[in-house]
Amino acid sequence: MQDNYIRKPEWLKVKFPAGENYTRIDRYHRLHGLHSVCRSAACPNQGECWSQGTATFMILGSICSRHCHFCNVASGQLAPPDPAEPANVAKAIVELELKHAVITTVTRDDLADGGASQFVSLIREIRQRTDDCRIELLISDLQGNWAALAEILAEHPDILGHNVETVPRLYALVRPEAEYSRSLELLAEVHRVDPAIVTKSGLMLGMGETEDEVLQVMADLRQHHCQLLTLGQYLTPTRHHYPVKRYVTPEEFDAYAVKGLAMGFDHVEAGPLVRSSYHAEEQYDASRRGDNG
Repeated sequence: MQDNYIRKPEWLKVKFPAGENYTRIDRYHRLHGLHSVCRSAACPNQGECWSQGTATFMILGSICSRHCHFCNVASGQLAPPDPAEPANVAKAIVELELKHAVITTVTRDDLADGGASQFVSLIREIRQRTDDCRIELLISDLQGNWAALAEILAEHPDILGHNVETVPRLYALVRPEAEYSRSLELLAEVHRVDPAIVTKSGLMLGMGETEDEVLQVMADLRQHHCQLLTLGQYLTPTRHHYPVKRYVTPEEFDAYAVKGLAMGFDHVEAGPLVRSSYHAEEQYDASRRGDNG
């Protein structure tokens, strides 16, 4: 996966993590053995988000059953789901006083329901403890198990996200165990079963895609009832991962956002450091207000 090194531009520099909230959330994760995508996926926004008092939890362990070539989450020996995990994460959400909880997962193709029952248990645990927290889920494709998806949707999360990640032409290179059409079908199924649940997806740019390919994916997402969209710069985690082909400029991201809104997305969060959960609460609020500026 090694390629010629491309120097990072100035706009990708991030501040060193610091502050009371960062220390508090960091300590909480360490003390209680919680997993967060902030750390496991080497998110560049960890410092900013934790300093603002927000975090994204990752359930079903920290080991993924797939071997995507862009992802920093580890693959390896899979453990059974921890029955205490839903209660522990729900407890953390309440104790950290989160008003918008984002919960994602490693992919668990080894489980018959893809881990759907763990999401169900977690939503119930959160709702038992608080009625003042919006719930956003970022799930795998569940291998097309729409019965398992229906179990999650029956608990009425506020937002259901599933990322297509890149353009179809690059799937074989960066996420060979996924299917583009299946991801689109999942988003359409969410809307069919419960149109009140907001649907969300995202792409990473800079993998070698063309502008026309990105715009086609955006159009496909709208045709499958996706309402919120995130677009961010791909950053290769290590020299063993798929390489960055190009750094997309902030101006290009702004242009995609304008085109996405014209396509009918409720809100488009686009920028070099944008990730699925980046400003998640603000994304949702802006979409509900119709504030797409």
